[in-house]
Amino acid sequence: MDISLSGHMRDGSHQLTQRVYYEDTDFSGFVYHARYLHFFERGRTDFIRVLGVSQGALQAQANPADAVAFVVRRMEIDFKSPARMDDVLTIVTSPGEVRGARMMLEQTILRGDDVLAGAVVTVAVVNGLGRARRLPDALLERFTGGGAA
Repeated sequence: MDISLSGHMRDGSHQLTQRVYYEDTDFSGFVYHARYLHFFERGRTDFIRVLGVSQGALQAQANPADAVAFVVRRMEIDFKSPARMDDVLTIVTSPGEVRGARMMLEQTILRGDDVLAGAVVTVAVVNGLGRARRLPDALLERFTGGGAA
């Protein structure tokens, strides 16, 4: 089974496979609710990586006003069913609307065909000074499916 560490794109969405480890669970043996944030973050980070975008390079600009960083502004999570230790999960990240200094993403955590959790995420685009900035056109094309990785 050939699975890239960064996942892959399928039908316009990014898919990342992750295993649940002991450290992800609480005393009940279920994944602790806050750990879902980590799974969602890994999905978003690797989605960007698979698009061919280096977040390190975006942030390492000589002028901080030219830097690009992504910060979660809002996240709504719907927990449906718990994951357990040793489960193999698929984190699906689907791009939504990209407008100005904001991107909307939909994320789902699956165990097989079972939906365990879903999230709607608003990501703000900021510069190295923490101020809102528009997503550069070259990045906009990648996030909207128009650019090659």
